[in-house]
Amino acid sequence: MSTAPNILCIGSVLWDVIGRSASHMRQGSDVPGRITRLPGGVAMNIAMTLVRFGMRPTLLTAIGQDDEGTELMAACARLGMDVDHIYRSTDLPTDRYMAVEGANGLIAAIADAHSLEAAGAKILQPMRAGPLGHADAPFDGYVALDGNLTHALLEEIAQDPAFSRADLRVAPASPGKAERLLPFMNHARGTLYVNLEEAGLLCQTEFPSSQAAAAGLLERGAARVLVTDGGKSASEGAQGCDLITQTPPEVLVTRVTGAGDTFMAAHIAAESTGADRATALSRALHAAATYVSGETPL
Repeated sequence: MSTAPNILCIGSVLWDVIGRSASHMRQGSDVPGRITRLPGGVAMNIAMTLVRFGMRPTLLTAIGQDDEGTELMAACARLGMDVDHIYRSTDLPTDRYMAVEGANGLIAAIADAHSLEAAGAKILQPMRAGPLGHADAPFDGYVALDGNLTHALLEEIAQDPAFSRADLRVAPASPGKAERLLPFMNHARGTLYVNLEEAGLLCQTEFPSSQAAAAGLLERGAARVLVTDGGKSASEGAQGCDLITQTPPEVLVTRVTGAGDTFMAAHIAAESTGADRATALSRALHAAATYVSGETPL
């Protein structure tokens, strides 16, 4: 690459298989709906939103050399991502995510990111041995990182000199993987993007609001946090700064998978243009609201 990328997106890039129905659902429901297969994964969802905001994301992930992987690589390139530095495994299959959504929200989901976990630190070689960075010249820019990486690798990244100059933006892949973000709290590194449930898991308690959760995370050592609470509120805070809390726009929710990734990407994009804290939070909330309303293309 002749120029530095706007942002690195590190984590899961896979096929999203999503079943959506307009009906309310419960365990055992069998209802009509639509099933789609689209490029997805936390890192991919963030990258797609960044492209819409005019940024140029570079993907660092693991994708198999199977037919699904070849198709996924081509789809990522068509969508405007740099795929030149993706680790292509010869023996690991391309990962998948499967979810079912009803009118009452997410019913169930399974994330199969085993290949990403198995590839481990191999996906980071372009930052450690070039061309994106090396020991004498660490990558200096935004890095969006997701919790689909193993706890051991995230612990390594939190202390890795290759990330010493990076503006780290970190999100859990799901509540079930929220505790993988603990290294960034323990080492006071990066900006954490979590929802109310994930904040509670990180602090081993329950919070009544996004504001209380943000305060709790900062007290536990986080450098900077953004906490969302669905349609109720979102709060942003950093060590030595006052908390900011805003209410998202009211919209009719038609989809939820990828909303948190959209929020994170929109916030990064806003700050990359020099927006202040309040403006960046407002833009992120509006982008997420537009997404869940179904007005933004998938």
